[in-house]
Amino acid sequence: MLINNHAIQYRQISMDARQLSFRLLQVFRQVAQSGNITAASRLLHLTQPTVSLQLKKLSEIIGEPLFDYQQQKLQLTAAGELLYQAVLDIDERLSEFNLQLHQQRSGSAGSLSLAVVNTAQYLLPQLLADFANQYPQVVINLHIGNRAHILSRFEQQQDHLYLFSHPPRGEYVQATPVVKNPLYLVAPKEHWASKQPQLNFSQLSAERFLLREPGSATRMTFDSWLSSQATELKQSMQMESNEAIRLSVNAGLGLALLSAHTLQGQQHLLSVLQVKGFPLSSHWYLVQHANKRLPQAAARLSAFISQQLAGWQDPLAPSPSS
Repeated sequence: MLINNHAIQYRQISMDARQLSFRLLQVFRQVAQSGNITAASRLLHLTQPTVSLQLKKLSEIIGEPLFDYQQQKLQLTAAGELLYQAVLDIDERLSEFNLQLHQQRSGSAGSLSLAVVNTAQYLLPQLLADFANQYPQVVINLHIGNRAHILSRFEQQQDHLYLFSHPPRGEYVQATPVVKNPLYLVAPKEHWASKQPQLNFSQLSAERFLLREPGSATRMTFDSWLSSQATELKQSMQMESNEAIRLSVNAGLGLALLSAHTLQGQQHLLSVLQVKGFPLSSHWYLVQHANKRLPQAAARLSAFISQQLAGWQDPLAPSPSS
């Protein structure tokens, strides 16, 4: 029975927070800071009776007097002090929320999801590092996979942005080219073809070519070019990553078609062949699903990537004088 009495007493003295409003708390805070109702009503653009009624209503909700008159000035009671500190805490949290909301709307804070195909790992790290340094409050969730995996994520609208070198097609695809992605034929450093100033592809017909899996963007581009030339490879070996292909070419296993971004910084380990019709033209595309809302943080990243890559120069392209 004692427990029940305590429960009844608690229900009687507990205020109903649902009756509180920001306006009531605003009036209370202004009176507490002004020290009198007249000054507070002037600042609030309310009549004195209205302010008095608001204070009375708030005191009834709290269940305690909030002010005492001392020396012709309103002074906070113990309950009033507690409420005043709570109001200041609310104001501070709302100010923080307002700042965070502004940052989120401006794209300088928030979170986003980015999904990229494997080859983009040679393009993105420095870009993401620079973006993170400039916008440390933006959280990027990065997903990397083969083309089929990233296409599946796109179809399920799991991410805000995607990076493809061969974007999907359809009415829901919004694709923007952001940088060229030239594809070069490469050979081991000591390969006989590396010593030739100019080659026709037919001269390489007896060579083994190391290829990405069917469906990869590089493979699709190469297959399309071979078809346009009415030619076929006599020997080939399939591998599932550009890194495995690059290392295998370096080891002398065969020739390959690789992106300039994959080769950047590694060209001293391989020979870029001077073959007529190469490099093959390609681009990197930033892609979003038309039905997926793009938060400001994602829009800012998209603009940042486009801006940073706008001046990219192909390090493997021959100079105009050569």
